[in-house]
Amino acid sequence: MNRQTTHAKNDEAPRNWRHIDATDQILGRLASKVAVILQGKDKPLYTPHCDVGDFVIITNVDKIRLTGDKANQKFFKSFSGYPDGLKLTSYREMLEKKPELLFERAVRRMLPKNRIARDMFKKLKVYAGPEHPHAAQQPVKMEINAA
Repeated sequence: MNRQTTHAKNDEAPRNWRHIDATDQILGRLASKVAVILQGKDKPLYTPHCDVGDFVIITNVDKIRLTGDKANQKFFKSFSGYPDGLKLTSYREMLEKKPELLFERAVRRMLPKNRIARDMFKKLKVYAGPEHPHAAQQPVKMEINAA
């Protein structure tokens, strides 16, 4: 009997499309599950140096929840480089104005910090409403119980 460890290559990995409804899901818990799917860590074919993850479509991000008082207490910081150029935006404002960006940043920060993560992040499609333009890819609806 020959025992060999198989390593996946980028072209060999089957790419599936998954659809997740974010209604009443908790932001951080859902983001961590999505990061695992994007990396391919839920597959037996997982290889750390290759991108073997699936495409993920997230809908209804505007109905995502934050626990506690994080909506008022946590802020996104952006600095222009000029004196007094710090701009603070609360999570509540982000949830009202740009919920897609709020979720994308949460997922991006949970991915590895390397070149492969850029390719992984491109497979994430986030939409505020229930509609998405990826019906032709026949995504599989996933129920995630993140709570």
